[in-house]
Amino acid sequence: MPLDPPRARAPIRGRGARDDPPNRFERLHVEPDLDADPELGAPDPRTQYLRDASRSVLAHNDSPDVPFEWSLNPYRGCEHGCVYCYARPGHEYLGLSLGLDFETRILVKENAPELLQRALTAPRWRPQVIAMSGVTDCYQPVERRLRITRRCLEVLAEFRNPVGIVTKSGMVTRDADVLTELARSDAAAVTLSVTSLDPELARRMEPRAAQPRARLAAIEALAAAGIPVGVNVAPVIPGLNDHEIPAILRAAAGAGASWAAYLLLRLPFGVKELFARWLADHFPERREKVLGRIREVRGGRLNDPTFGARMRGSGLFADQIADLFQLARRRAGLARGGPELSTAGFRLPGGTQSDLFRG
Repeated sequence: MPLDPPRARAPIRGRGARDDPPNRFERLHVEPDLDADPELGAPDPRTQYLRDASRSVLAHNDSPDVPFEWSLNPYRGCEHGCVYCYARPGHEYLGLSLGLDFETRILVKENAPELLQRALTAPRWRPQVIAMSGVTDCYQPVERRLRITRRCLEVLAEFRNPVGIVTKSGMVTRDADVLTELARSDAAAVTLSVTSLDPELARRMEPRAAQPRARLAAIEALAAAGIPVGVNVAPVIPGLNDHEIPAILRAAAGAGASWAAYLLLRLPFGVKELFARWLADHFPERREKVLGRIREVRGGRLNDPTFGARMRGSGLFADQIADLFQLARRRAGLARGGPELSTAGFRLPGGTQSDLFRG
């Protein structure tokens, strides 16, 4: 598949994608004749919220390079619109597109708190860390109104089951009270993803996510509340934001972050074409350089799904990024990883810790 289709629309304000590429599982795709009528088949950029009928809410992970076994994602799709998001291809399993559909057709798990409570009460559950936002951000804009993430955290606090949150939203500070309660049992940690300190670059890459200053303010507020908080430089995009690593780590440490990590850009399936088109729209003069650097760290390709290599890349340039990060991390006084969360306080509502040994 060519990296740039021969005919495409202009970027849509506030969106990462500008159209809906073909779904890789669908045999038919409608391609409007834009030369005959530029408005024909114009994509609708308005967000729609759809009910998710999932009967369970905890997803099991067995990937050897992912540091958690269970994750909880209250939403499928993400209105933040990060063009590079590795979760975009998941929308294709729903018969939707990884383009605009991913950021405008959001599936909402309205009964996630009830499903979570049922899962934690089940005799087969053994307390362990649950990751929130393992796929899409649990603090995307509609959470302000629906409060599904908030209610899930209240369930976790009731059970004292540990949770690790990764987000790009300052909205996480709204739930500082619940997170503080969990933190008293060493059962909560939050990581803010900071991709750039440049407001304009951040707006282009992540059009509806919080601006960098808001993420740093969230780190400061969480640290002041006694909630363990760190920073994730993710994704590192070779040739675009890799030079910002030292500045991001200094700023995060100054705001109160305790640890730092990074992830290299991943471009699975059709995301590589989406990203290449985005570069042509926003950084045409840097497009070939960035794509070339990505190929350098991905064995000559734009994506390498190999476990172990997919998070860090391989080759000389990937090693240079790793060395730069580790040096900057040490200079900023940040730890290599977050705290080890504890399951010692787990309890069943109305019961005791001894209930762990039931049945």
